Amino acid sequence: MPTLNAMILQTNDYEQAFESWLAENGVQHVAIDQARRSQLARNRIKTFDFLVYPAARTGVFGSGVRGGGCPAVVIAEVKGRQFKGKTLRGRPALQCWVTMEDVQGLLAWQRRFDEPGELAQAVFVFAFRLELPIVETDGLEVYEFGDARYFFRAVAVDDYCRHMRTRSARWQTVMLGAGDFRRLAVDVRGLLTRTECKGRTPCPTQTV
Repeated sequence: MPTLNAMILQTNDYEQAFESWLAENGVQHVAIDQARRSQLARNRIKTFDFLVYPAARTGVFGSGVRGGGCPAVVIAEVKGRQFKGKTLRGRPALQCWVTMEDVQGLLAWQRRFDEPGELAQAVFVFAFRLELPIVETDGLEVYEFGDARYFFRAVAVDDYCRHMRTRSARWQTVMLGAGDFRRLAVDVRGLLTRTECKGRTPCPTQTV
């Protein structure tokens, strides 16, 4: 397997922050560099950012025995958003919009990476950068990268697809309501350490 450093060519600070978090926590992953994005683009499907191999499979955090519902591989698309508020207590509404192309692309890649008995899971990783110097984080894990601080929340694309609603018909963007995001978003560490594993409930094909 190629070295991870040789495969990393990030395009923004949100992706860089997430990749740094993965590396510091010893999570096996492959970043999709621009050359690979060009190759994948030939499939006419929007590309993603990372392939991540959870601890349930690699044993980095846990026993190395994958529990029920835990994916063999996580296909991650990072979405960078700013958080300009003073507190995360009570989980205020957070920007979680994506494009329909994002949703369709992740669903397509999830199907391609599925294997008999080895299901993949595609997720949106929302990387929120804290804009104020002092923020009440309400116990959420905050990661410092460079001169900024971030927290990460993940939503499975199947969950997102089932509950999304139109944000802009003109721009083909969709979003989750604040309550749905609070309910569906999970801690990235939990997702990658088996504590947030759950089986997939496929999104109805007519939705997308």
